Order: sequence, then C-alpha cells, then structure tokens
Amino acid sequence: MFRLSTTPASRKPVAATALAAFSLLALAGCAGGGGGTDANGVTKVTLSMQNPDVETADPATWAIIEAFEDANPDVDIEVSGQAVAEHLQSLSIAAQSDTLPDIFWVYKATAEEMLEAGRLLDLTPILADLGIDEKLPESTIDNFTVDGVTYGVPYQGLLTGLWVNQAILEEHDLEVPETFDELVKVAETLSDAGVTTISNGANQSSFSVWSFLVMLERFGYGEKIDAILAGEESYDNDDFVRLYEHIAELRDAGAFASNVSTQTYQQAVDQFLNGNAAMLDAGVWASSAIQESDIAENVTFWKGPEFEDGVGEQNIIMNVASAPLVVDHKVGDNEEKLNAVTAFLDFYYSDEAQQILVENGQPPVTKYEPEIDPETQSALKSAIDAATAEGVTSPQSQPDLLVPTAVASAMYDSIYGVIQDQLTPQQAVELVEAALEDER
Repeated sequence: MFRLSTTPASRKPVAATALAAFSLLALAGCAGGGGGTDANGVTKVTLSMQNPDVETADPATWAIIEAFEDANPDVDIEVSGQAVAEHLQSLSIAAQSDTLPDIFWVYKATAEEMLEAGRLLDLTPILADLGIDEKLPESTIDNFTVDGVTYGVPYQGLLTGLWVNQAILEEHDLEVPETFDELVKVAETLSDAGVTTISNGANQSSFSVWSFLVMLERFGYGEKIDAILAGEESYDNDDFVRLYEHIAELRDAGAFASNVSTQTYQQAVDQFLNGNAAMLDAGVWASSAIQESDIAENVTFWKGPEFEDGVGEQNIIMNVASAPLVVDHKVGDNEEKLNAVTAFLDFYYSDEAQQILVENGQPPVTKYEPEIDPETQSALKSAIDAATAEGVTSPQSQPDLLVPTAVASAMYDSIYGVIQDQLTPQQAVELVEAALEDER
C-alpha cells in the first residue's frame, strides 16, 4: 500500500537503502502516539514538515507555532522536517510500522492511502465543533474528504504561476504576454538579447515546475485524471503530447537558462531577484524575498499563458489548498494529546494566525479577509489580485497532488526532461504513463 518515492537522487539500490534507514531513524525521533503530559504539565505534540529547516524555509508556519506556544504554554510543538522526497519516504515507512508523528504534512494521494489503512484521525467532528469547516471554502473540505471522512486540513495556499520583472520586458519593448504564442515571441526576443525568460532550477528541486502544472490543467488534466488513474485513459494522449510540444517550443525559443539542469530552485530565485531573468516559475511563497529585493517595484504576478489549442477553460490560475496537514489516528486515544492538537488546529485557522500567514507573504487559507499594505506587500498583493480577478477560476487541486508520489516524481522528470532536451514530448508522456502503470 505505502510505496516509497522514486526520485532521480534515490534510484540506485544502495543509496535508496541507506536513505530509507536514515529517514526512518530521523522520523522515529518525532513519532507520536506515546506519552501525554510530562511532570511539568506540558503536552508534547510532534509536527513533521517537508522542509529540513522550517524556521528559515517556512517562516509563516514557524511564526504561527511560536504564537500558539506563547498563548498555550502547556503545549510544546516539537518541529522536525526533511526535504520533500525524504519526508514522504519516511512517512511511508512510518505508516507501515504505525509510528507516524502526531501532525504531519503529506501529499493528498499518500494521505488517502494512509486513511484507507486506518492510520489517520477523522477530523470531521473536530472541525465541526471548532467551526473550522465553516471558515474553510467548501471546495477545500471536499478536496480532503473521502466517504464523509475529512482527513486533512490545508497547510498553506498554493497560488502559483510566473513572477514577471516588467522592467526587463519594457527595456526590450515587450509587454506581459497573454497567450502562449506571445510568450514564445517574448522568449525569442530576450534570447537574442542574451536574457533568460523563465528562471527554473532542476538540480535537487525537480518539483519546481509549478507554472507547467498550471499549463497541464489548460490541456484537460482535471477532467482526465480520474480516468487515467483508473487505467481507463492514458497519460499518453494527444492533448498532453501537445502541451509537451509547446514546452519544447519554449526551449527552442531560448526561454530557459543554459544552466537550468545544474542550478537549484533557490539559485533560480536568486537569478530572478538579481535581475538576470524576466520571469520566475514559483508561487506566492516567493513574495517576501521579492519584496525585500531591489526589483520589487517592477514585479507583477502572471497566471501564465492561455493556449489556442488548449482543452477547456483557459482563464485559470492555480490557487488551491496545498498538500494537507493530517493527524495520526493514535492521537485520538490520548486525551491530553488530542486536546493539544485540537487547540493547535483551532489557533491555526483563527483570524490571528491567518494574518500571520499574510505578514509572512502567504495568502490566508480560510475565508478571512486579510490586511495587506499595498506598498510594503506589493508582491503579495499582485498575486492575490491575479487570483481574484474577474472571471478567473481555479482547479480543485494541483496536478501532482492527485497522484502517487512516484507518479508525481515522473511528472517532474518529464517536464524537466523536455526543458533540458533529454526527452522528446512523446518520451515524456510515456515516462509518466509507465509510472502510472507501476502503481495500478
């Protein structure tokens, strides 16, 4: 049931074995279910996240935890984290031995496997008692509910697309494009001038293809994925092949940096912040770094190109709940720990905590209307404005969150494979279809 993730860095058997052993040991230190309240009356709750350094990499979550502990000195939130691939692998192993942390971030598809195996706590009554279900959009609740059981709550919002340095475009007599054909022309013009159009980084961050996942939705992914997962339809279909052909067009137009295969996501961000790329493939989480940079006043957020040969709705933006936070089922057997987890969830979805998200460059995940300073938070405002523009819609979930981890990894590899001219569009879709067949 719980398959280990397969990433480019972990495909060698010896390396994978060593990683699995290390990951299990790392997660064992934060496994929940045991103990309750210590001699000092403090209840420890373990929280495992998808960042090795949560304080630095995820200041919004860290600030919420600190504010919660200040208000609840009788609860200690013990935070741990690993990079995404290692984190998911650790959780899969821990699920097999029933030693999961109390609260943890996990992909939606993996969470639903854990729910089926009886490893997750049904949050339905807790959310109802606290009124959280009324604070969250109905689509969010539905996204994390199976057969009447709500197993997860949104960690943060996934508002993704392309950040655009308008000053670079203006310097070359260009405007922010609307269609894919216009984007190709922008790439050709900037490439001739020696300027990178879209900053991406594949090294150790193959998941950083958010804008292309949005494009996948513009070729009917949301309408096809259930049939694809059931084996009734294939990822190798004409619509998806056409999208990958467009990615190849962008590559051939010189849209990407020559070192895209060797630079990391953070280096891609730095490339953009230093004014060496016109666009950055990222999400709203980059708004704080952009705001603190010299280019902030020139940056706007773009939902990405619409396609004349796309499938279905084109005026969409990826503005969805991120992979959920879930709770280990054993928490329900420990009254002190259950009370502490309930208090944490109550605080996390309070207006106070949602404003903390906003102050750290994240949109609220509830219906809370935030206070945003248009001058000191201009980057965040541009992203939220794009998401709330008239007529714009959003998918229910980001494409990679709807599939098993190994398939998501293959999706990343397929996109970067075409960007790096290592795969043809046909080979790219076949790569993902092969991963799907292994999971069926």
